[in-house]
Amino acid sequence: MKIVLLTALGVGGATMFGSVIGFIFKKISHKFSDIVLSFAAGVMLAAAVLGLIIPSVEYGGKYGIIITVIGVFCGAVCLNLIDKLVPHMHKIVGVDSEKHRGNENLNKVLLFVMAIAIHNLPEGIAAGVGFGGGDTSEALLIAGGIALQNIPEGMVIIGPMLAAGISPRRTFICAMATGLVEVLGTLLGYCAVSIATFILPFALAFAGGTMLYVVSDEIIPETHSHGSERGATYALLVGFCVMLVSDVLLG
Repeated sequence: MKIVLLTALGVGGATMFGSVIGFIFKKISHKFSDIVLSFAAGVMLAAAVLGLIIPSVEYGGKYGIIITVIGVFCGAVCLNLIDKLVPHMHKIVGVDSEKHRGNENLNKVLLFVMAIAIHNLPEGIAAGVGFGGGDTSEALLIAGGIALQNIPEGMVIIGPMLAAGISPRRTFICAMATGLVEVLGTLLGYCAVSIATFILPFALAFAGGTMLYVVSDEIIPETHSHGSERGATYALLVGFCVMLVSDVLLG
């Protein structure tokens, strides 16, 4: 349990670390942000497949593939429903919004931050569920991939909030709250699987589906909308291969 708690704090702390960077470099170039986010997307993609979806099939036994497919789609549909309630990331950090950032409506900015927080919950659950399989090294790789993605995510929420007139102190508190949501999600995921191990195959697949959804629906479109498509594509491949090599070496 101690390592799970430390991992939860690390995953949530990555968002806060990114926020600190966001305060230091208030105007981060889109190209740099796209490259970092794409690398994180590659890591998350590998973590979802190698650490969650494949183990789900293995733990599911005779009906493993059916449980996994259902779990993946349930995870994706869950985030799809969430996305209907909150705005996409690119609506605030996109090129057009960049030109008019000083005029952003405060409620819209707060909805954006809420969207980040809501997305952090299933990501945290994915990190927690990873420990339920009993493979600590695999679980740490999954958590590491999520943490990498949280750093640039923490960076991009600072600019819009400051531009909307929110004080630096309140901005940091909001950023910290989004990280705490991930800590809560990690603990919830671990406890749920520990209490009811029979839900492990579905939980793994569900968590994998949420990660695949975030990569495909949020990160890839965002990183391909500012003219850095080629660099973003290679960064994703590098992130995927780094995770793949790590998984083989630690396996």
